[in-house]
Amino acid sequence: MNSKPIIGLNVEYKPSYGSVPSVCYLFSEYVDSVVAAGGIPVLIPTTDDIDLITATVDRIDGCVMVGGGDLDPRNDGFMLHRFVRTMDPRRERFDRRLMDEIAFQRKPVLGIGSGMQLLNVSQGGSLFLHIPEDIPNAMPHRDNTDPDLRHPIYVEKKTLLEQVYGKNNNDIRVNSRHHMAVDDVAPDFIVSARCSGDHVIEAIESTRDDWFALGVQFHPEAASATNLDQRIFSEFIKGVAAFKESKMNAWA
Repeated sequence: MNSKPIIGLNVEYKPSYGSVPSVCYLFSEYVDSVVAAGGIPVLIPTTDDIDLITATVDRIDGCVMVGGGDLDPRNDGFMLHRFVRTMDPRRERFDRRLMDEIAFQRKPVLGIGSGMQLLNVSQGGSLFLHIPEDIPNAMPHRDNTDPDLRHPIYVEKKTLLEQVYGKNNNDIRVNSRHHMAVDDVAPDFIVSARCSGDHVIEAIESTRDDWFALGVQFHPEAASATNLDQRIFSEFIKGVAAFKESKMNAWA
């Protein structure tokens, strides 16, 4: 296609503190990854205006839901865990409304980190709130002294991730910085990848024919990611372009 797809990205939100005003921002690695994959990044600031969220999703071709703080389990009917460090309520409120609208319009979406976790719970799945307690024999998935912690994964056959990593993907290692993880996978989703050492879910994807939705627990945008990891963005942009073309053909 001649026109590059417009990719929305949600942003981090920090409330005002004393004389310091509130701020919305996004780490540039997300933007750079979208650009490198052939998309036009558009940042979507947090808002409580439902009509504005709907209009924004209507105008973008796809969305990357970026990582951040922990989702508040109380919003899904669970108690707050002592190790959960929640993102700002304004951001979580916005992220949940944005994800609901993305799902309603069936816009292509790539969820990264907590963005993957939100994709799962928004569609009816659930989360482990703290891997060391919920999965006692699990490998370390976060080390506050080592931001470049990596662990091996295995990719399930006939999935989107297999298109990224290839069929011979036994030696893949990804960065890891999470303590929450997907527990029950949402209906109409399957597991794309797991940690090789403990089977913790590392990626999910939609099985619906009308929705390109992919979530990865690791961070393909980060400096610690490999060039192969970055291809996740390329695969996503391909899916967005195909969705955009199918819409144009339907209107023709």
